[in-house]
Amino acid sequence: MTVTDALILGIIQGLTEFLPVSSSGHLELVKAIQGQELTGGSSMMMTLVLHAATALSTLVVFRKEVGEIIGGLFQFKINEAFLFSAKIVVSMIPAAFVGLYFDDIIETLFHKQVLLVGSMLILTGVLLFLADRAKRTDKNVSFGHAIIIGISQAIAILPGISRSGATIGTSVLLGIDRERAARFSFLMVVPLILGKIADDLREGALSSEDISGVAIGVGFVVAFITGILSCAWMIALVKRSKLSYFSYYCFAVGLGAIGWALFV
Repeated sequence: MTVTDALILGIIQGLTEFLPVSSSGHLELVKAIQGQELTGGSSMMMTLVLHAATALSTLVVFRKEVGEIIGGLFQFKINEAFLFSAKIVVSMIPAAFVGLYFDDIIETLFHKQVLLVGSMLILTGVLLFLADRAKRTDKNVSFGHAIIIGISQAIAILPGISRSGATIGTSVLLGIDRERAARFSFLMVVPLILGKIADDLREGALSSEDISGVAIGVGFVVAFITGILSCAWMIALVKRSKLSYFSYYCFAVGLGAIGWALFV
């Protein structure tokens, strides 16, 4: 992988982690188009580095909320901060379960699975199209909502299903306020990403044999900066009910990916 490749992947990750168009799906498509022949460990290494960068972007953008969540977890009284923290924890359970018991299967889905990515992008587009037409969106996130949103996040482990699209779309369809939905969606994934990185480092599942340190650094920095900008942009778009625009994009890219897989 060249530095230019890493730069492109960093931009794509920074944009698509927060925009509801599947960062993992786009990364796999670009790797396929670039003809990258990374090993499974190296591919996962670059994917995790880029996701770590956008997780850090989330912490920067939502630093106030993150402080409240951490404070809420260590308080001994039931208040809004504590309940929000508890809901974040509850929402992590489905994805943590899938990652714990199906990690080996998941890794095989991140290598030349262009047809899968295209199909899942179309599914993401359908969800966004439906969510954009939701009428009542004024509820707070409940514990029941947190579980349902967590299940959608677990399903979004599949490359091509947008994590933010799945969680925000599900939230809006449940009637949750759009801004609250975006905030909850972006915050709920951070502990999972950090936990995944820690677990892979502990097990030695990552490899950098096909990637230089400079490429890794460039990808991380670019994804971090781009992520900060796209996170703020996405919050504004969700509030203005613009999810259908992304559904059309997902349909187009999904169909293009399917065509690439079948005929190229």
